[in-house]
Amino acid sequence: MFKRLSETLGAYQARDPAARSKLEIFLLYPGVHATIYHRIAHFFYRHDLRFIARFVSQWSRFWTGIEIHPGAKIGRRFVIDHGMGIVIGETAEIGDDCLLYHGVTLGGTGKDQGKRHPTLGNNVMVSTGAKVLGPFKVGDGARIAANAVVLREVPENATAVGVPARVVRIAGEKVNYAERVDQVSVPDPVQKELQAIQSRLEFLERLVEEKELRAAGADLTKEEGADDHVSV
Repeated sequence: MFKRLSETLGAYQARDPAARSKLEIFLLYPGVHATIYHRIAHFFYRHDLRFIARFVSQWSRFWTGIEIHPGAKIGRRFVIDHGMGIVIGETAEIGDDCLLYHGVTLGGTGKDQGKRHPTLGNNVMVSTGAKVLGPFKVGDGARIAANAVVLREVPENATAVGVPARVVRIAGEKVNYAERVDQVSVPDPVQKELQAIQSRLEFLERLVEEKELRAAGADLTKEEGADDHVSV
């Protein structure tokens, strides 16, 4: 237990430049408190003490602003940055070395029974305000951009951007997000498509202009030829 706690505090130090010491993180960071409360609630949940488990999770929500259902499964070195407004559903699963920012929801899409919340692989980053909804997997090393709404599976080492989210692979680059925490440097697939359309329009406009110039030149040649014939 203490080893896991030390690992978690070390992960906060590695990812948060404002973190100065493990003691400060342990005493003052709501994400750490929410994780500790969840470990306790999950213990009761697994032993079918569901009321006590839910009571602990609601107490945690009251103090931290982070709601984690006691049934959720969370891996090691889990980091919650700020954390206010985070909601993690009952059947959600989170792998090791994951990072969540405030306003994130790992939720379901209806009243289905069984698995209805997402599974995050290892080393996944979910940025501010993102919503991941449904019983699918977000692959290892994936990134969810800020305010994205993810409704389908995300491959490994890919980035999901937009509403609804679209997947953009990172050109074969495998990034360790525990070392590189960046919510904004993500490619925008819509912008790329708009740029491609703009380039195509410019190309077609040049073709039309060239055709008009050739037609005008041909007409001018005909008129000159007609004038020569009249003068003769």
